[in-house]
Amino acid sequence: MKPSRSEFLDIRGLRYHLRCWGPDTAPPLVILHGWMDVSNSFQFVVDALQSEWRVIAPDLRGFGLTEWAPDTYWFPEYYADLEAILDTLTPDAAVNLAGHSMGSQVASMYAGIRPERISKLIVLDGLNVPDMPPELAPKRLRKWLDQIKEPQSHKDYDDFEALAERIRKHHAGLSPERALQVARGWGQRNQAGRVELVGDPKHRIHGPSLYRLAEAEAVWKEVTAPALCIDGATSPMFKMLGEEEVSRRRATFRDSRTVVIPDCGHMVHFDAPETVAATMEQFLLDT
Repeated sequence: MKPSRSEFLDIRGLRYHLRCWGPDTAPPLVILHGWMDVSNSFQFVVDALQSEWRVIAPDLRGFGLTEWAPDTYWFPEYYADLEAILDTLTPDAAVNLAGHSMGSQVASMYAGIRPERISKLIVLDGLNVPDMPPELAPKRLRKWLDQIKEPQSHKDYDDFEALAERIRKHHAGLSPERALQVARGWGQRNQAGRVELVGDPKHRIHGPSLYRLAEAEAVWKEVTAPALCIDGATSPMFKMLGEEEVSRRRATFRDSRTVVIPDCGHMVHFDAPETVAATMEQFLLDT
């Protein structure tokens, strides 16, 4: 297993945790995790990379070892956090940017907002959020008002082994050893000695805003970096939209290609880390 190190930065008033692999002199690759995931989950992909990279994986606000926001979470905050991280670590150079699921939405939007800052973009089983018509607004707003009045919490577990067992029920392809490693990244001991998830439970609150695909596509059209989309063939996110709609969204980018991994679910970095690493690396090294 390749060693990682933790770095902490003050990012827009929050103590941000970054997990880093490789020397600072290597080409940078910034990679963003998905909802209720953490940076540690990319260890298997990093282990499979053959070339030397400076991999920088933040725990996004309210996840992992990064400080929780005092109030609810607003999605554009992730764009501002990412920009602050890049301003600190690579202020004068464009970077390779990757993201999984929610992280891919952050990465792809940022790549269109600041196209000059991104060399290449990698989307891991992402950009699959269904469009939300205006008619959903009243129900969405009512639900948000109801949820912010109620304390949010996670289920807890006897120990890390119990959490690993739960993880394997949803990700059967993980070996017991890898599931335990994921559990140690996803969990922490609480005051009662039990293991609970490190993500802020307020992430379970549905935001009041609707997801408007037309707005996202307008931003994606501004992306100038070559884009690689890696999808899992059995991913429910991939199946939810259907191949035709997935292809239509991918075509929004000026220069994009798609690789679909057979027998692979939504968590592509769990199910096929070696294939994901090889596919990413071939794309990144292709001039």
